[in-house]
Amino acid sequence: MSGTHTDEEENEPRWLDEREKEAWTGLISLVLLLPGKLESPLRQEHGLTLFEYLVLSHLSEAPRRTLRMGELAFLASGSLSRLSNVVKRCEGRGWIARSPDPADGRYTLAELTDAGFALVEAAAPTHLRAVRHTVLDALNATDQKALARVAQKLRIVPDDFG
Repeated sequence: MSGTHTDEEENEPRWLDEREKEAWTGLISLVLLLPGKLESPLRQEHGLTLFEYLVLSHLSEAPRRTLRMGELAFLASGSLSRLSNVVKRCEGRGWIARSPDPADGRYTLAELTDAGFALVEAAAPTHLRAVRHTVLDALNATDQKALARVAQKLRIVPDDFG
């Protein structure tokens, strides 16, 4: 029966070969350990989580320091529900203000306040040092291009960033 598979064969696991295992264990180690390495200095020096910093940073780079919540969730690589919780905390600290989008009231805008912008400016060098020390300084230009290519291929888009 050449070229056909039974249901039983299709449900059998495809075990990893040595090359695949090395790639997978390297990736999962990065996925699990890297956020903590990047977050630790932000927490110690500025009281920020990595996700909070990413949210504030993306807003700081947006026109008028304002983005729709769905776009911000996409840029920060988080779900809309996770973003909503973080923005609510940041709003309580005076770093972000939310308002209905005047162009379409179905959407909510997040705007970085002056206090939020000052915090991003203060935290950016800390984050940059951690990124360089933990990731970029260990890679040459070819490695950096390869990393960017692989990251793009593996990019996971949140389901609910609407």
